Parts: sequence; structure tokens; C-alpha cells
Amino acid sequence: MTQILHIKNMVCDRCKSTVLGELKNLGYTVNSLELGQVVLNGNIPRDNSILEQTLKKHGFEIIKEETEVLIEEIKIALIKKIENQDNANLSSFLAKTFNKSASALSKLFSKTEGMTIEKYEINLKIEKVKELIQLGQLNFSEIAYSLDYNNSGHLARQFKNVTGMSMTAFKNLQQWNRKAIDQIV
Repeated sequence: MTQILHIKNMVCDRCKSTVLGELKNLGYTVNSLELGQVVLNGNIPRDNSILEQTLKKHGFEIIKEETEVLIEEIKIALIKKIENQDNANLSSFLAKTFNKSASALSKLFSKTEGMTIEKYEINLKIEKVKELIQLGQLNFSEIAYSLDYNNSGHLARQFKNVTGMSMTAFKNLQQWNRKAIDQIV
């Protein structure tokens, strides 16, 4: 017998490792694990309260409603899109990935999250920019190009609008005030 659990805020490899460790500690048999989703095998208790409490102490949550599952899947898809430097148009990407109207997905996302899906993607990109600045391997133009900005000026304006400071000021701070991916709103 298998059971699929959708887990909110499981958005990185460290998250996956934490969830896997806790599941094993609780005696669950994990068939597969990917961002936002775990497939369990074997005798699975009907009452997941201990698992829910264990996950909650790490900032995770079992998602039970279909709408919430879809929203989490959208977030994970956007994280992967940026990590993989997939520069596809957002609407096309959403329609292709979810086989649904991008407009419908966008409306659902906005209603549920209180921000547009475009704004969420921009916030993800800005956190990626902060990471790339911190790594110091690319100049600003290369960062802009890698994230599909038309030019570094466009990225610079967007960075300043979101963070309140220029990319140069952020770089010079050397205090890497970055948000965890699951904290982006």
C-alpha cells in the first residue's frame, strides 16, 4: 500500500534530507521523495498527528486540500524553473507544466497567496540574484543574462524596487540578508 503526502515548505535539498530523516525515525518506509512530495510504502497509520507534529517543528506541513497542493506545486515548479535557468515565458511555462490555463492558475495563486504569480517569480529571482552576488562568480551583467533579464539595468531597477537598495550596495554590505525560499512572499 502506498500513500502520497504533499508537504508545504519542502523546497530544497536540505528540506528533503530533514523530512527523510524524520520519516525514517518514525518508522516510515519511503518509496520516493521529491520537492513537496513523499511517497510512502507499507503499513501507514491512519492518524498522522505524530508525523504532522514532527514536521511542524521543522516548518513543514502536510497539505490536505487540492488547491493548496496545486499552489505548492506551482511554487516548486517556479523554484526549479529559476534554478535550472529555464527562461521560458511564465504563462507558457505554467500552461505547459500544469496543462491548465495560465490565467486560471494566476487567479488561483493571487487569491490564495495574496500576491500575483509574477510578483512571486520576481521575488524568487531577486533571492537568486542575492545568492549569485554572494558567490561572487558572475558580474551583474552575467547575472542578469543568466536570469533572462533584457539587460542589467532592468535587473538593477527590479532589485532596488524589491530590496530598497542597489545591487552594488547589497554586495558592499557583505551582510547577506537573504530569505529562505519558503519564506518568500
